[in-house]
Amino acid sequence: MLRYVYGSDLSAHPRLADTMYRDRATQFSDRLGWAVSVDRDGWERDEYDRLNPLYVIWETPEGRHGGSMRFLPTTGRTMINDHFLDLTDGVAIRSPFIWECTRFCLAPDAGGRIAGALMAGGGELMRAFDVTHFVGVFDQRMKRIYRMIGAAPVVLGEAGAGRDRIAVGLWEYDAADRIRVLDRAGITAEQSEHWFERSFGRPVRQMALTG
Repeated sequence: MLRYVYGSDLSAHPRLADTMYRDRATQFSDRLGWAVSVDRDGWERDEYDRLNPLYVIWETPEGRHGGSMRFLPTTGRTMINDHFLDLTDGVAIRSPFIWECTRFCLAPDAGGRIAGALMAGGGELMRAFDVTHFVGVFDQRMKRIYRMIGAAPVVLGEAGAGRDRIAVGLWEYDAADRIRVLDRAGITAEQSEHWFERSFGRPVRQMALTG
């Protein structure tokens, strides 16, 4: 199932947090060879994890991490504005209606369904918080994944060559895309909304109205 957890609340889910950070180390450090920091506990964390981001996490029946994404509003500090302005021609992306999505991570044994479920969870955040777009930096391998789950972004800028090529993408909320992503993930709209309400204590439809 999907869980929506703020960074300040991760301590209430120790196994989920532990396996998420370990899976991030496996994916970004071990498999992709990115220059990320891994601590003595085997966790991959960075400065943006300290900004109380909102995580969308697929939790397995055993309470472990199956996949996750991290979200921060662009009105505050973001990875794109701090490190990737060269991909946007020096233009900072800041808007209360745009959130940054980073650290898209799948557990080593995760399938395509989980990737689709995470993107569906992103769509629920858009509906709930009146967010019109997500922005994020991604590498070449993610292009195939996004196409597979029906959530390909508009590319704002690219740099590099081959497997090292990275891009800034912009995702816009579209109700039809939401249904396609849910269908490909094998999740009903009712199930997705139930998971959201379980995390936040109120339905998606009420979030924007009550703050």
